[in-house]
Amino acid sequence: MSAEWGYTSENGPSTWIDKFPAARGERQSPVDITTSAINSGARLPELTWKYSHDHTRSLVNPGYCWKVEENGRDSEIRGGPLGNDTYRLVQFHAHWGCTDCTGSEHTVNGKSFSAELHLVHWNCTKYKTLQEAFGHPDGLAVFGVFLKVGKAHPELEKIARVLPFIMHKGDKITMNDSPNPNKLLPENRAYWTYPGSLTTPPCNESVTWILFKEPIEISAEQLAKFRGLRTYGSDEDRPCDGADQESNYRPPLPLGNRDLRECGGR
Repeated sequence: MSAEWGYTSENGPSTWIDKFPAARGERQSPVDITTSAINSGARLPELTWKYSHDHTRSLVNPGYCWKVEENGRDSEIRGGPLGNDTYRLVQFHAHWGCTDCTGSEHTVNGKSFSAELHLVHWNCTKYKTLQEAFGHPDGLAVFGVFLKVGKAHPELEKIARVLPFIMHKGDKITMNDSPNPNKLLPENRAYWTYPGSLTTPPCNESVTWILFKEPIEISAEQLAKFRGLRTYGSDEDRPCDGADQESNYRPPLPLGNRDLRECGGR
């Protein structure tokens, strides 16, 4: 029996609309960032953030990616398309493909990147809990960072080198040498933004997306380690299809009449 959802032909993105009602919505993510469709008329206020690096983090394999879980203390973003609300970091994870040429969820004028990093924050100004925030259009804000194959990334190496300890679904470890979120963002802070959804089930339409224009680099060897993670638990039989997390991205969906804006050059 296949998992309820995943990235195989049996349970992949094309089947999610049959199981998760929100996936049929008109505010779904990811999308193709078509630069000719950008609304350049509205000026956005300054986007600011601060990330703490003085506490340990947990690294978990939920069965479809690696995920670094945060306690959110002193790690917050505000401004830009978020207005005066404060959003607190809760986790970050990545999506990738089976080759180095594809794997990002968002694309830019039809171009894919090797992978995409997501830093997920929740609106702690308006909502009391993360779960409550999931149910509201302004509940979440996600930083998206494109990854391209090049030099090894020192912060992502902190994850790659301990992936053997979370090979199977459900595995979890405490990271003492954990990545600094500040160092996972590109130097050029220009970005695109639009209202969207979670890119994994239940696909809630509760995300303000902030996609940095400049990619960061990751090595082919680091990406290969990501693909080696298992989709099944250590106490489960190896499935015939989709045993390894070789590809875990949702293809772009129509932008429709949503407002796509940008801040900064190129």
